[in-house]
Amino acid sequence: MSVTKERKQELVGEFGRSATDTGSPEVQISILTTRIAEMTGHLQVHKKDFASRRGLLGMVSRRRRLLDYVKRKDPQLYLDLLRRLDIRK
Repeated sequence: MSVTKERKQELVGEFGRSATDTGSPEVQISILTTRIAEMTGHLQVHKKDFASRRGLLGMVSRRRRLLDYVKRKDPQLYLDLLRRLDIRK
């Protein structure tokens, strides 16, 4: 259900500012997007799992706040993230 270590390392390598960068908003948004995609698939199978639905909504809200922050600080990076992660806005 969770993102594997290998997948996280791929995301850090792809979106991070350095090889060990795990705290930048770009990396956090990419990891959250991966977790949201997995949780969405889980909820399509288990329609009555309301606890997971609540967790999904929390993750979506956290990603939205991070995206708003990136949009305020660097609008071009925001648009690039939306395009690379296939997030519609």
